[in-house]
Amino acid sequence: MSTATLSIGNRIVADEGILGGQPHIAHRRIRVKDIVQWYDLLKMDADEIAAAYDLELADIFAALAYYYHNRVSLQQIWAQEELLVDELRRSMPSKIKRIVDGSN
Repeated sequence: MSTATLSIGNRIVADEGILGGQPHIAHRRIRVKDIVQWYDLLKMDADEIAAAYDLELADIFAALAYYYHNRVSLQQIWAQEELLVDELRRSMPSKIKRIVDGSN
């Protein structure tokens, strides 16, 4: 599959064959979503993320710029993914939980 460049400096790419087509750091399996979660939810700053995952600051800022430019559409996609995960959890209960609870 071909890789499509999505953002400044060829740093953010998407390929249907990698990470389900989600935008990610080029040549890495780190999604824009991961960067956003580390930055917004875990309150890591760009330097911490870059050091922890061996990235350049430009990668972090490109991912954040891509997110803020496409925030509404990305949040809709991520919300749909969460609904799918919830649906799968309901339709396929955990076998481990049944064993732990003793209900085999």
